[in-house]
Amino acid sequence: MSSSISALSGYGYPALGEIIGDVGQITQQMNTLTEQASSGYIANDYAGLGDTAPAALSLTVQIDTLQAAQTNIDAVNGPAQVTQNTMTQIGSIAAGLLADMPDLSGVNSSQVDLIAANAQSDLTQVADLLDSQYGNVYVFSGQDSSNPPVPDPDQITSSGFYLQISGAVANLTVNGSAATIASTLATASSNAAGTSPFSSYLSQPASGIGLPSVSTGDGQSQPIGLLASANTSAVSTGTSTTGSYMRDLMRSLATVASMSSSQASDPNFAALVSDTQTSLTNAISAMNTDVGALGEQQSSLTSLQTTLGDTQTALTSQLSNAQDVNMASTLSNLSLVQTQLETSYQLIANATGLSLAKFLPVSA
Repeated sequence: MSSSISALSGYGYPALGEIIGDVGQITQQMNTLTEQASSGYIANDYAGLGDTAPAALSLTVQIDTLQAAQTNIDAVNGPAQVTQNTMTQIGSIAAGLLADMPDLSGVNSSQVDLIAANAQSDLTQVADLLDSQYGNVYVFSGQDSSNPPVPDPDQITSSGFYLQISGAVANLTVNGSAATIASTLATASSNAAGTSPFSSYLSQPASGIGLPSVSTGDGQSQPIGLLASANTSAVSTGTSTTGSYMRDLMRSLATVASMSSSQASDPNFAALVSDTQTSLTNAISAMNTDVGALGEQQSSLTSLQTTLGDTQTALTSQLSNAQDVNMASTLSNLSLVQTQLETSYQLIANATGLSLAKFLPVSA
């Protein structure tokens, strides 16, 4: 019997148990390599990454944070652009009114009624524009973005805001220019219900109104946008201002809309026109400042988004080194292991097909 075993070994056949053990190991290697070739990953979970697992986990968290920040920036770009487009239209209306102001003091008093009618129409248009939306977001409502900043824009000329200013202008001859100017300024500045044309949220001091903000990662955020009832970056100047260029513009429109050609010869009329022109000029200047600041915010966020994208690309490359397989090497190893497994199966088949009789001498 011992001579038979020796004969098997001599012919290059190791013990069958060793062959079978090798097959088990080779099969496990092939399964691992097959899974890696299919998924592209070293392992399907962090535990399988071994020493590189902590780095891969940290990189994944960082990449997710960067992606979220870029998504947030994308989300505010749309409303910001709608705001810019709307402000262009409002700025055009303001510039048109300012261009008409010298004609109010001209020798042709009939121009007053025409300019007044245009101003009334423009006031309604401004109120409508302030209710501009991006999707379901009212872009001038600040943090109260689900509600319109001007609740009933098409009825602005029937609102307490307009009627109170119109009433003050109608009594210009009786009360004089100073009192009329003070009255229209008080009305435009008011946050009282029934007087303010704005929503209850926007009808409060500017310090209580918040802008929407965008999260830029690492616990940082940046407010962005403009408000219907208050300035964001600009400071309104002059002695005849509400502190808000939009309120000043609406006051100017309502004041001019309430003027009549019958008032053109009143000595108080020129003073009211002059005050309105000065207030409007300052309002346009403040408006341009806020629009410019919004543009800078957009530019800054776009630049930040590019930086975040570049950083994400670099980290993704590092993550790939930690968790991705070298596909060329993996496929090469898989082919080699498949060959080894086939060879082992052949050895087993050959070994199990041997018998002692094959090694005994044949009788003559």
